[in-house]
Amino acid sequence: MKINIFKIKIKKKFGKENFKPSPNFYWKIILWVMFLMILASFAFGLYLFMKINKETASLETNIGGQGDIIREERIDKVLEYFSEREKESIKVLNSVSPIIDPSL
Repeated sequence: MKINIFKIKIKKKFGKENFKPSPNFYWKIILWVMFLMILASFAFGLYLFMKINKETASLETNIGGQGDIIREERIDKVLEYFSEREKESIKVLNSVSPIIDPSL
């Protein structure tokens, strides 16, 4: 006859059940991270919209001053640069290319 009054049940702390990850926990983490990313992107988009919206109003006032930015001298300088390039490319196309002898 055995008396089992003070029998203590010991659970295994390092059993196979403890190493299994809980998929619900990881799905909740993924869900919250994605929700926070969506909110952050919405806030960032709103910030950019407000910033760009303010910039367009200031650009409309400077339309009359745009003639100061583009000067006739700058345009003439660019046209002269491209005409020189055109002359040099015509010279290169008309010149005879030397024959390279690979046996030397």
